[in-house]
Amino acid sequence: MEIILKEDVTNLGYKGDIVKVKDGYGRNFLIPTKKAIIATESAKKMLAEDLKQRAHKLERLKNDAIELAEKVKDITLTVGAKTSTTGKIFGAVGPIQLADAFEKAGFTVDRKVIVIKDAVKEIGSYKATLKLHKEVSVEVAFEVVAE
Repeated sequence: MEIILKEDVTNLGYKGDIVKVKDGYGRNFLIPTKKAIIATESAKKMLAEDLKQRAHKLERLKNDAIELAEKVKDITLTVGAKTSTTGKIFGAVGPIQLADAFEKAGFTVDRKVIVIKDAVKEIGSYKATLKLHKEVSVEVAFEVVAE
């Protein structure tokens, strides 16, 4: 089944993309939650017209993402976490804590664009990827310290 995404869907595509999905996934999840519509000929024509009109807006968003990537690529964030005497963290450090650390550093980064490859459960240095735009991603170093 071919569908047109109406919003970004993780691990599937971005708003305005035409993607093929299994029938059940499209009919039972994407279309009822208004994340996608069926890719009919008329819907494809409307999408093409929309994309023409949004081209300059998308370029501005991409430029903003590139600017932010340039600013944050060289910083190292410090995230405090409660730990045991052996250095294990109670719980884990995730995108929410990193978004708070970015905010303290003076940057506004949505937690949904932060991707941490492995679970952070010990004190140490790690890397996270910021997927700021479909063509712009940057790797940021962060350090987890005991509070």
